[in-house]
Amino acid sequence: MNVGILLITHGNVGAVLLQSATEVLGVCPLSTTTLSAPSGCDPERVLEHAREAARKLDSGDGVLVLTDMYGATPSNIACRLRDTHAVRVVSGLNLPMLIRVLNYPYLDLDDLMHKAVTGGRDGILLCSAEGDPHAG
Repeated sequence: MNVGILLITHGNVGAVLLQSATEVLGVCPLSTTTLSAPSGCDPERVLEHAREAARKLDSGDGVLVLTDMYGATPSNIACRLRDTHAVRVVSGLNLPMLIRVLNYPYLDLDDLMHKAVTGGRDGILLCSAEGDPHAG
């Protein structure tokens, strides 16, 4: 069994990130589903879809929910899932975060949650020309 991954994002952000991560890795090693919470959506309806997706993804090891922006509708929906499932929620979804998560399919839910946080944080770098031997 493995942790399931649920991406709840604005528009098709989650689907595009998942497609990109799968192309980079050549495979998607964890059961992963994306869910869109578009502008003007009915949050209760999206929540019902999220509950169903989490139920299907949870094979007994829980579900890691990754969402794009804390405090927005997708993350608010994700946080409401914590009441009904073994769910951990991480916001700030980016490609380095998702690739880091998918690179550790054998980890348990809490360890995978920490990999998501460190992958997302460590994937943010300032790219400056100063000190770069390849710059101009």
